[in-house]
Amino acid sequence: MAFSSGSGKGPMADINVTPLVDVMLVLLIIFMITAPILTHKVKIDLPQPNPNVVQPENPPDPIRLKIDQSGALYWNDTPVDELGLKAQIAVIASQSNQPELQINADDGVAYEHVARVLADAKSYGLTKIGFTEGQ
Repeated sequence: MAFSSGSGKGPMADINVTPLVDVMLVLLIIFMITAPILTHKVKIDLPQPNPNVVQPENPPDPIRLKIDQSGALYWNDTPVDELGLKAQIAVIASQSNQPELQINADDGVAYEHVARVLADAKSYGLTKIGFTEGQ
């Protein structure tokens, strides 16, 4: 029935464009609704630089702390135990111009070793802590 014409002489070769028009109208309505939303501006309050803060001219060299898979600690490539680490952290935390503590933990190290170092650094008031990849 769908392919027959009123005269009955053969199949109808016209394409039914009604579903295509329906889909296009729905897409047009969706774009009309979403277009104003995409152009809506969002106000962001970004922090402004403080001209009164003096940046240090020569920042101190960063401290490299390596934690290997077994949990052994190396302070600038020198082996150190946990008490020695706490003493070193206390020394650099007491400085007015603190160097950055760059922690390099091996891939297989247990997280508790890294968490212990971070907790010690926080308890002594160290503010500049970073993470680096292996070497």
